[in-house]
Amino acid sequence: MDLHGELPAAVDADALLGLAKAHHARAVRALGTREAAGHLVKVYALRAPGRTVTGQDADTALEVAAGHLALGGLRGSLGLAVLLVHAGGDGDYVLVHSWIEGHMSDLAVFTGPAGRPGELRPGRAGLAPCVWEAAVLAHERDAFSRHVLDSTGPLPERLAAWSADTIEGEVR
Repeated sequence: MDLHGELPAAVDADALLGLAKAHHARAVRALGTREAAGHLVKVYALRAPGRTVTGQDADTALEVAAGHLALGGLRGSLGLAVLLVHAGGDGDYVLVHSWIEGHMSDLAVFTGPAGRPGELRPGRAGLAPCVWEAAVLAHERDAFSRHVLDSTGPLPERLAAWSADTIEGEVR
């Protein structure tokens, strides 16, 4: 296929170029590893320009995560999860990503209006991480593989290393 000529009909050039023009970095910071529903949960705050993630936002997201993770045993959970609290440009998002049996992962996405964490609800079927959330989850995939799967030390040391391996600053 020659991509220097005409594009396939399904490629929306205007939309892609509009996304590229509006693309920007988003701030990410680690909020520590906590416990929820018997899981170790590494928590991150991700925010669009002009938005903040408060301690109350993080606490509410952890409660949402605990509700989801409480059924983790039914999904083969291994007891490790990542929680993203995303103050997005168009609303609030909470992603609960957990590692499950067979080298697989489980992802739940919750959405709500900006600044109203009490109104978070499960996202629509098929909703997946945005580009900024995916950057954090990519780091977490690598941290999980490096410290938990590929390490050879005792498990508590592996989990401490996994917990300490965070991404900070900006993601694009």
